[in-house]
Order: sequence, then structure tokens, then C-alpha cells
Amino acid sequence: MDKFRIAGGRALAGEIPVSGAKNAALPVLAACLLTEEPVTLHRIPRVRDIRTMESLLQYTGAEVDAAADGTVRVHAAKITAPEAPYEVVKTMRASSLVLGPLVARTGRARVSLPGGCNIGDRPINLHLAGLERLGAVIHQDQGYIEAQAPGGLRGAVVHFDRITVTGTEDLMMAAVLARGETVLTNAAREPEVVDVANLLMKMGAKIEGAGTSTIKISGVERLSGTSHTIIPDRIEAGTFLIAAAMTRGDVLVTGCEPEHLTSLLVKMQQAGVDVGPEGTGALRVRVPGSLRSVDMKTEEHPGFATDLQAQFMALMTQASGISFITETIFENRFMHVPELLRMGANIRVEGRQAIVAGPVKLAGAPVMASDLRASASLVVAALAARGETVIDRVYHIDRGYEKIEEKLRHAGAQIERIA
Repeated sequence: MDKFRIAGGRALAGEIPVSGAKNAALPVLAACLLTEEPVTLHRIPRVRDIRTMESLLQYTGAEVDAAADGTVRVHAAKITAPEAPYEVVKTMRASSLVLGPLVARTGRARVSLPGGCNIGDRPINLHLAGLERLGAVIHQDQGYIEAQAPGGLRGAVVHFDRITVTGTEDLMMAAVLARGETVLTNAAREPEVVDVANLLMKMGAKIEGAGTSTIKISGVERLSGTSHTIIPDRIEAGTFLIAAAMTRGDVLVTGCEPEHLTSLLVKMQQAGVDVGPEGTGALRVRVPGSLRSVDMKTEEHPGFATDLQAQFMALMTQASGISFITETIFENRFMHVPELLRMGANIRVEGRQAIVAGPVKLAGAPVMASDLRASASLVVAALAARGETVIDRVYHIDRGYEKIEEKLRHAGAQIERIA
């Protein structure tokens, strides 16, 4: 099991490039099952969850050709096995994303309940209730969801009781081949949802309102092949911005989309970080003076992303004063706190709120990653800490960050992967 060994206390400097968004690439890959024609995708990050999704597509009968430059060609001419078996998807939360496409394309699907990070409830019941509104018959048996729609799906109004990103994407993909019009209300507005919609429209789908809380889809008989480039990963970009601020570095984060990071940039600026656009698709980050504590609450987009909460909490350990970090999306997303405490952080958790007192001098320590974003918070904390930190179970970070140690090393970090 791999680990990271990090010698902290070095200011990052130079450029750090951003990869394509994992959270957009996963549903985009699933959408390739909706057409029998080839789809070529660019800027697909070579991370663990992506490889799992590619294996899943191959299991269903699709041909998948992945190049080292991030180009992936998917040709699902025939779906021979409309299933997502546990053995293939047990490490990935995104398995439910193939449910809608498989039912829409073949009239049936058998999908294992999601695995992945243990950060709290991700209610697949919202997916299932939506598919039932579209005419699918759903059964759950021995850890699997079985859905059937032998007569095809039909359009309907689907209201999400709570905002769900994967649910919005899944139902949007299912609805593009349904008969009639589908309206999704209380839909997720994340940039990744918009990216999936853009791909589907290139394939011939009729979609209005992606990026708003109401999405209208007029079903079509078939979709065609196309090519598409994935949006930049806003969570990876935000992680690098925070890492630069943590180490009081001078870093240019390139290949990103600043508009997707507005909520983070506002909080960083309130905390005393000098961060802003520099050229096209790039953000420059520096810390000219002392960091100030600011309060933060995670919310659905365009609010502060839950996937950046752990990293921002690490940053607040270096800020003067008391900051209140409130997590509203997942109920079990403070598992990084005990590890930050081992490094000298002063944090108290009360329910869904973490109270952070700073600044403190972090010190290197052996720590363990508990989930994808928690592992990223430990990396940025270790970069700022005195001495050496060894982070165990970094397979979590490999699920969502492409060659993170190489990118940080090129910016001056002393980080190495050890077996």
C-alpha cells in the first residue's frame, strides 16, 4: 500500500497545471453508453476512478481505447451485459451513473449499490424515484438495484426532494431517450452537470436549462457519436490554490476555470490571500501578510464546495483567530480532523461544525487518509508543516488526483511516493 513522504516548510513556486475534472469525466463516460456510435473524449484524467469506470464500460460490452494524453474513445456498438457488478465498482461511488443510460438504451439494468468513500449518505433513492417517474420498475436485491423498462422510458416531471448532482446527471441521461418531455426540478447546478449536458447536446439531445434548477429534456429516438473536451477540475485547482497559500508560496495554477471557483476565491481573499486571474484560464496566488480566520459553510453550487472543505480547514489552522467550518452536505466529513490534530492543529468538532483556532505551527507526523478529499487536506497540511509527514493509504487520493506528487514536486515540494 503506497504512502506519501513529505518534508514540509518549503514555499511552493512556479506553475501547477490542472487536469480534466474527474467529476465530469465519470458521467460523460457513462453517457457514451447511450449511442452505438463512437465517442471521443479529451482531457480525461488518468485517475483510479476513471480506470474503474472504463473497466465497467468494457464489462457492458463497449470498446474503450485510452491514450496516455487523456484521449479516450468509447464505442458501445452493442450492450451485451447491462450490469455494474460489485467486483468492478466496489471502490467507486459513481457506479449509479450507468443506471439511467443502461435502462434508456437497453430497457434494463442491474447495478451494484455504490462503494467508495465513507463520508456519509449519498441517497441513491433519489435516482430510483426519478427513474420510477420515467416508467422504470425498480427492485433491490442482495446489494443490487434492478431496473426494467421493456416498453421504454417516458417523459415526466421529476422533483428532487434534495439537490443531488449524480441524480441530476443520471436522470438527465435517462431522459434524453425517453418519449416526450421530462422536467427536472430542484436540479443540481454544478459545472459538471452543464458539461454532461453539453456532451449530450453534441450527441443530438435536446436539453434546456442545464446550470439552473430546472432542466427540460425533449426525448429523441437516437443519439450519435461526437467528440468532447472535459472541463477543468475545479476541486484539483482549489486544492493547489490552498496548498500555495498554506506554504506562503507564489504559484500560477494553469488550465483552470476561475468562474467555477468563485466561492473559494471569495473566502481566500477574505482570509488575506492575494488570488486572482492572470491571463486566460490561470490564477495567481500569494500571501502578502498574515492570514485571517473566516467562517465557511458548504452548500450546493454556487456555494462553497464540500469537496474543498477539508483543504480549507487545513488553511484555517494557519489563520489568526477562530473560524467556524460548517458541513451541510455530508454528515460524516470531518474524518480528517483527528489526523490534523496529530499534526498540532487546534480543532473541536461539534456535530456538523468544526471550530478551528489558529495560527498553529504544524509539525510532521504519521497520518492516515480516510477518504479522497481528507487525503488532500493532509497533503496541503504536510507541505506547510515542520519536519516529515508520512501519509498512509494514499490510494484514496489516487482516486481523484492525477499525478499530484509530480505536479507538487515541479513546484518545489519535497514529496515522494513510497511503497
